Amino acid sequence: MSGHSKWSTIKRQKGAADIKRGLTFTKVANAITVAVKQGSSGDPNSNPKLRMVMESARAVNMPKENIQRAIDRGLGKLPGQVVEEVIYEGFGPGNTYLYVEGITDNKLRTNQEIKSIFERNGGRLGGQGSTAHMFEKVGEIKVKGRGGSKDDEMLELIDLGVKDMIDYLEDNIQKYLVYTESSEFNTMGNKITRIGFEVESQELVMKPMNLQSITDPDLLKKVIEFVERLEELDDIQKVYDNFRD
Repeated sequence: MSGHSKWSTIKRQKGAADIKRGLTFTKVANAITVAVKQGSSGDPNSNPKLRMVMESARAVNMPKENIQRAIDRGLGKLPGQVVEEVIYEGFGPGNTYLYVEGITDNKLRTNQEIKSIFERNGGRLGGQGSTAHMFEKVGEIKVKGRGGSKDDEMLELIDLGVKDMIDYLEDNIQKYLVYTESSEFNTMGNKITRIGFEVESQELVMKPMNLQSITDPDLLKKVIEFVERLEELDDIQKVYDNFRD
């Protein structure tokens, strides 16, 4: 089982508790709206994508009224409030590859913000398809260990037919990031639950196919700060990269 730049992402996400709550709510609300719009339903029981986003809403303790407002916006019940998905591809410091997913109610504003970050921080925007080919869409399932042998638990998960896996510690608890083909995403989550593991979250992600090692500490700092500036934008949902330290 091979690792990838999620190692770097895990380290950066240790500070997730410091993210402003309002910023988090904005991102989740936009994701809910788009999920409702795409699934033509505000019912998570009949809308799988909405069901996944609702897990994020619960994780950040998002108030019910905020969730309902986002659902109503997706159903078109709030006139004048329209959001759309946007994708940006480009290169960061050290020629790292970036694939950025966003949701916005003002595409011109978001385009300007993204362009500014790339131009001012040693990066450059690319055209459609410039970096997408370096990533593959897969299911990512975050699994909590049961407290037993790490090797035994990993073998159990491997036996289920997972595509790839990373083990790591979070708050001294053994956890695993399990990757599966996008077509087997929901099925794999059910399989993992049935053998007694707790699934903490699951989502479709863009996983880098080839990694770029960064050993220069100054360059690594620039790349991480660059990615964090993108992640801090209200309109940006996910930033995928291909670097590892």
